[in-house]
Amino acid sequence: MFVPLTPLRCLHRAVDLFGSRVGIISGDRQFTYREFGERVGRLATALTAAGIQPGDRVAYLSFNNHQLLEAYYGVVQAKAIVMPLNVRLSAPELVAILNHSGARLLAFENDFAPLVEKLKPLCTGIEFFMTLDAEKPACADWVYEEFLATGHPERADIFAYDENSVAELFYTSGSTGTPKGVMLTHRGLYLHALDVATMYEHHRDVVDLHTIPLFHANGWGRPQTSTMLGVKQVMVRRFDPAFVLGLVQEHHATYMSLVPTMANWLINFPNVADYNLSSLKQIMLGGAAASPELIDRLEKAMGCECVSGYGLTETSPVLTSARRKDGVDYSDHAERLRRQAMAGWPVPGVEVRVVDPQMNDVARDMTAIGEVIARGDHVMDGYFREQEATKAVMEGGWFHTGDMAIWDEHAHIHIVDRKKEIIISGGENISSIEVEKAIFSHPAVFECAVVAAPDERWGEVPVAVVVLKPEAKLTSEELLEFLSSRLGKFKMPRMVEFSAEPLEKTGTGKIKKIPLREKYWAGKDKRVQG
Repeated sequence: MFVPLTPLRCLHRAVDLFGSRVGIISGDRQFTYREFGERVGRLATALTAAGIQPGDRVAYLSFNNHQLLEAYYGVVQAKAIVMPLNVRLSAPELVAILNHSGARLLAFENDFAPLVEKLKPLCTGIEFFMTLDAEKPACADWVYEEFLATGHPERADIFAYDENSVAELFYTSGSTGTPKGVMLTHRGLYLHALDVATMYEHHRDVVDLHTIPLFHANGWGRPQTSTMLGVKQVMVRRFDPAFVLGLVQEHHATYMSLVPTMANWLINFPNVADYNLSSLKQIMLGGAAASPELIDRLEKAMGCECVSGYGLTETSPVLTSARRKDGVDYSDHAERLRRQAMAGWPVPGVEVRVVDPQMNDVARDMTAIGEVIARGDHVMDGYFREQEATKAVMEGGWFHTGDMAIWDEHAHIHIVDRKKEIIISGGENISSIEVEKAIFSHPAVFECAVVAAPDERWGEVPVAVVVLKPEAKLTSEELLEFLSSRLGKFKMPRMVEFSAEPLEKTGTGKIKKIPLREKYWAGKDKRVQG
């Protein structure tokens, strides 16, 4: 029997099997899965009655809350395309995305009302503005709860949906160029939910803390799976160490995802030991490469297992995780940390390879560097309105990630750098990530970035920008001495610059390397646009 694949089936399963279970906790509100399903139906029917057509883009400018999670299903049930926006983007960046996407409706929290006032005259394609809060600002046409009241609970007829139609549109972070709209289909999202479900252990007891914003790849990679399994989901509106730790303690959270910058904030939070974190079972690190030192510090601070994962917006997102694999033994504690800091091995439903420019697999010796390519059930349909950009990354039936890696005989992948961030010095390839991990292992370092700078003799050399922990002291000479036993001479930073301010981040928490590179290459004939 053919039954269309759609994330709506995740919701239906939750309502049918776990209807009376509290499924969503958002601030001081909580909903059973039955109540959640009814609200989703009201949203879908209200959108249709308001004139939202199949394929229309419905944008959300919101922190994590139950309204945004309802959109994951309600907008999709209306056969429209849900489009969560990065709340940390500037007004010009949001204008470009909203106009490029052709969004017809923008839902927003009142925190962003002043920003919406600026967007409104510049985004003339948006016909409806809706506040998610109770108070209606001047820039809003509708109030969310009043809007829901115009709809009615209605269960979607699964057979009325085209599984190959687009359900979600997410714009990339733009850390290496112009943001692109990634089209994710009903089919891909449902199969991604099934694939990720294979990594849940004892799901009856799981309490999933949504720490990462739902506009971020790591944030929206789990809600369909957690819903399908009837897991209690706790929304973290904004990331603050004390707030997050308090939620873990209050709701006995067992699982959360973090990007390395979040992990760094938690382990450096002075009062972390004051919280009861005994319920935590696992933390998944993603969004940027982790180091064994970070894994070790996080496990000690939080008292649970920490493993890395890897994926991209274009892959829904999960491709691999560093979970344990049969036949791979850890010889000691250091080996376990090394393995758990790697990107790991593929989840079901995808194939991942590391290849040379001729598409041949590189040697599985943890030395030969190649590009990570992938294909599978939940790789994107393409970039929205960007045919040439889609063709550029979909070559030979594989998605080309632009990430460079090494791998071993167990298909464990270790990301060494972005293709455009490899430093080529005197003909040698230097991984900026490897150098960053070595620097981060110094106990005085809070965060760092390594970029290429011009050099007359070697072409380019690595330079480091370092932020120290509060009250810590460290000189460039001391740091270089520390690194001398950890890095080959040709990989050593030729200059260390200390910054008194945190390094600038993208909306998804990645350090912005392009501006750091630009100041070294100003006036030089060099790729500074990434």
